[in-house]
Amino acid sequence: MYAIIDIKGIQHKVEIDKIVKVPFMKDTEIGSEIEIDQVLLLNDDKKIKIGDPVVKNVKVIAEVLSHNKEKKIIVFKKKRRKGYEKKQGHRQNFTQLKIKEIRN
Repeated sequence: MYAIIDIKGIQHKVEIDKIVKVPFMKDTEIGSEIEIDQVLLLNDDKKIKIGDPVVKNVKVIAEVLSHNKEKKIIVFKKKRRKGYEKKQGHRQNFTQLKIKEIRN
């Protein structure tokens, strides 16, 4: 059984006990459970349900494992022959979720 869910505009294919990395969710605490009702597709090994735009009465229950930062990305700008150089780093925040249950 798997489902395709939408979290902050990004689609993820999830299964039970799978760990998913999603954009940072600031209102969640580590160890808490969240309900995701933006289920776009559900495959329960017998039948495929496709939402219009979401499947009704289906929820995905997930546990928040951690809030972390991605690997650092270096942004380097340079203008040739002018002596202009600018180096900047960026680390994007993300949240790790563990899928507990897919409710029909």
